[in-house]
Amino acid sequence: MINKTFGNVPMALSVTGATKRYDSGFTLDDVTFDLPSGYIMGLIGPNGAGKSTLIKLILNMIRRDAGEIQVLGFDNLADEEGVKQQLGVVFDSSYFVETWNVNDVERVMAPMYPAWNKAVFASHLAQFKLDRRKKIKELSRGMQMKLMLAVALSHDAKLLILDEPTAGLDVLSRDELMDTLHAYIEDGEHAVLFSTHITTDLERAADFITYINGGRLYYTGPKDEFEDSFRLVKGGPDELAAVKDVAVGLRRYDTGFDALVRAEDVADLAGVTLAIEPATIDDIIRLTNAGTTSGVKEVL
Repeated sequence: MINKTFGNVPMALSVTGATKRYDSGFTLDDVTFDLPSGYIMGLIGPNGAGKSTLIKLILNMIRRDAGEIQVLGFDNLADEEGVKQQLGVVFDSSYFVETWNVNDVERVMAPMYPAWNKAVFASHLAQFKLDRRKKIKELSRGMQMKLMLAVALSHDAKLLILDEPTAGLDVLSRDELMDTLHAYIEDGEHAVLFSTHITTDLERAADFITYINGGRLYYTGPKDEFEDSFRLVKGGPDELAAVKDVAVGLRRYDTGFDALVRAEDVADLAGVTLAIEPATIDDIIRLTNAGTTSGVKEVL
């Protein structure tokens, strides 16, 4: 057991050098990050970036080629059974048999977890307005997600892992989920890792961001520092040359361009008439997810 901490807070999840190679040529390459208990981390990146591969490695659904993964200090391979008792999982599609009803879900899932709490499960069914008689195939995608979440929250899992949990949910349901996640971590003993493309959810809920692009770790750390590390620079076609050497991402239009520039490089643009704005998470993803032209990631 490894007792890594964040200040005096133990780590709920530690990923060190996680690597997975596929015959297709794609590699999740040397990914390292830590998630302390009591916090929420957003896992972001474009489609095909490696987010699902990383989640499958944490859950030991696929075997890593290198690196280490600890959940609450325990190795997820050597201590697999104990680790899985501490995990709650919500995927982007239901893993329940379609002909089961909600009562069947509890009947099957409860024996798998010694810490299963019938009263907690019942309270979440009421909270999410889930009818025990309804079959899985009769539930909307959003309601299926809520049922997976009810299961995950009913056996005192210390780490909740969610893969695109808000996809398919309306605004009110997404707000309800964010409130549930905040309540879940409130005691400082629980943590959440969730992958999402909906950056407004990250803005509201995430304390930390881990950004993966092309199988490589682009950033991991506090959400606010992620946003503060970049600026969005806008200008006309004649000003492009002044920006291109310091831009880490670039999108050109007939009338001008958007460029992503690291905050420390903005001083190099002194004397050039440009619009410089704070960069959003969407801006950072949009402008770093492209091919490379002369060392600059550029969307044409």
